[in-house]
Amino acid sequence: MLLTEVGSAYYKVKGFRVKFPIMFPGIFKKMREGIHRKVQNNEPGLYVSLAFPILFAFVLTFIGSRVIGYLITFGHMPPLYLEPSPGLHVHHFTYGVFILFFAGYLGLSVKQARAKFWVALLLGFGLGLAMDEFGMWLRLRDDDIVRWSYDGFNITVGIFLFILTVKPGIRMLKRAWPFGKRGY
Repeated sequence: MLLTEVGSAYYKVKGFRVKFPIMFPGIFKKMREGIHRKVQNNEPGLYVSLAFPILFAFVLTFIGSRVIGYLITFGHMPPLYLEPSPGLHVHHFTYGVFILFFAGYLGLSVKQARAKFWVALLLGFGLGLAMDEFGMWLRLRDDDIVRWSYDGFNITVGIFLFILTVKPGIRMLKRAWPFGKRGY
């Protein structure tokens, strides 16, 4: 068995003892404290600190919407979408876009550190719903190829990886650049 209970808080995963169920609240607490410190002390790096909660909520929402989508498609779950008229239903990327609008407004209006953390999670949730059906945006059709493509997931994760690595990459290039500061 891959996951076995060792103690009250520890689980054994492939021979390693980990605090699996209580690990995430500790991570989120550290993230909230780091965001709080950066907001209160006006430290740089706030937006990089907000990237992890956004990406975490995005991945969980994307996976959840895919699982629910598969269950609905294969008849294991009743449809959960709004159908205003026969043959026309509102896809969940529409809800995601409206959540993104709302999160964007909140992101511009809130100043408190705790609120910024929750807005980051809301933004990730909306991004997960919207980018799950990115193929529908791109191709403007609704078929199985478009519905089950992972284009939106790949593009979003790629953008986050770029954002997280661009500053260290530029620092490395500046250190490794063979020419002086003046370029000769």
